[in-house]
Amino acid sequence: MERRNFLKAACRACLLGAAGAAMVSELSSCSTSASASGSGGYTNFKAPITNNQVEVPLHLFDNKNWVIVSPEKYEYEIAVQKNKDNAYQALLLKCTHYDNQLTPTGSGYYCHVHGSRFSSTGAVVNGPAERPLEQLKTQILNGTLLINI
Repeated sequence: MERRNFLKAACRACLLGAAGAAMVSELSSCSTSASASGSGGYTNFKAPITNNQVEVPLHLFDNKNWVIVSPEKYEYEIAVQKNKDNAYQALLLKCTHYDNQLTPTGSGYYCHVHGSRFSSTGAVVNGPAERPLEQLKTQILNGTLLINI
């Protein structure tokens, strides 16, 4: 094969491979992992964002310790856990390594792109991520949990 044709073919293969990898990465990062209510020990709750807040009814935690909140028109889901002292922790399910949507697992959260794992409290369990998940401020008002985004 002539050098010029070899370089063209190699460049085409590289570009196609990069485009394919980018598509897979984008598809992985935009998929949501939480499914119908009650599966995997948690509930998926969809809610609008109003004044940079999401409202979550506290009754959702009557039989569950955690809820995955899917704010409308928002790129990431939020994991909300009810702690033993009836305090609530809201974690933004955005990988701190590469900004991808995380998938809830039985013991924490997983990033499909580079394999980072986080504990249920948001601490890094396995890199390449080095920073814990972002905790969002919460407050309780009239039987509703308000999450500040």
